[in-house]
Amino acid sequence: MSDNRLSVFKTYKLYVGGKFPRSESGRVYEVTDSKGKWLANAPQSSRKDARDAVVAARKAFGGWSSATAYNRGQILYRIAEMLEGRKDQFVREVADAEGLSKSKAAAVVDAAIDRWVWYAGWTDKIGQVVGGANPVAGPFFNLSTPEPTGVVTVLAPQKSSFLGLVSVIAPVIATGNTAVVVASAHSPLPALSLGEVLATSDLPGGVVNILSGRTAEIAAPLASHQDVNAIDLTGADAALAKELEIAAADNLKRVLSPQSVDEGGAFDWSADPGTHRLTAFLETKTVWHPTGALGTSGSSY
Repeated sequence: MSDNRLSVFKTYKLYVGGKFPRSESGRVYEVTDSKGKWLANAPQSSRKDARDAVVAARKAFGGWSSATAYNRGQILYRIAEMLEGRKDQFVREVADAEGLSKSKAAAVVDAAIDRWVWYAGWTDKIGQVVGGANPVAGPFFNLSTPEPTGVVTVLAPQKSSFLGLVSVIAPVIATGNTAVVVASAHSPLPALSLGEVLATSDLPGGVVNILSGRTAEIAAPLASHQDVNAIDLTGADAALAKELEIAAADNLKRVLSPQSVDEGGAFDWSADPGTHRLTAFLETKTVWHPTGALGTSGSSY
């Protein structure tokens, strides 16, 4: 084998509708590691890319939301399986993105894989936690069941390029929503590589769409988009979050505000995630149904 072989540099692309397009604008921007060393050129998404991602997410919503919860759980578990097989690649990308040692990056990737398994287990259980039969006066069944909100824009955490990313995507799709994800502006490479895993994990195209670029530029048209039902502002700073909340109010989007952190610290994505993010983008449907007329025996059904 020749010692003069040239390495094949990876071309990072967006993930929209199950495909890997370049940005419609043709723009790219340089991504560097924590020490300023060049890593790759990432696509710089435009407003048109954002609109295309919404179209793909809406098209996928019907099939994904009507899939059984068990089937969604199987697919989320499959994502964890595929990540396990590509762990070395993600350890390298997370180490570069977050300035971590290989051992610490490996722990982050392990936690992200476990997070997919966690949410896979919740897909067919969250309905029992937040739904059920309600006591009413009268011969009626009164049943409340959770349903997905629809198309959710997710602004991924800026500093936690992989564990934080997984922690905001997984609960959105576990409950039957589809997602348009805006990756960390400074560290988008783990997110763009995740798209390659999703494409080979039985996840229908369009359920998750991943965009990279300037967060504010991409988020603005998504916050005001009339076919986006909700927005997670985790990756927005205070000023941008306020601006996006105002835009989101135009069509009464559900809004999940950025989580507060301890003064001078950062949010701990390794902590127990609980069910908060699972319920954040669920609607509750309540159905009344007569139990039937009382028979001569005094019984009813």
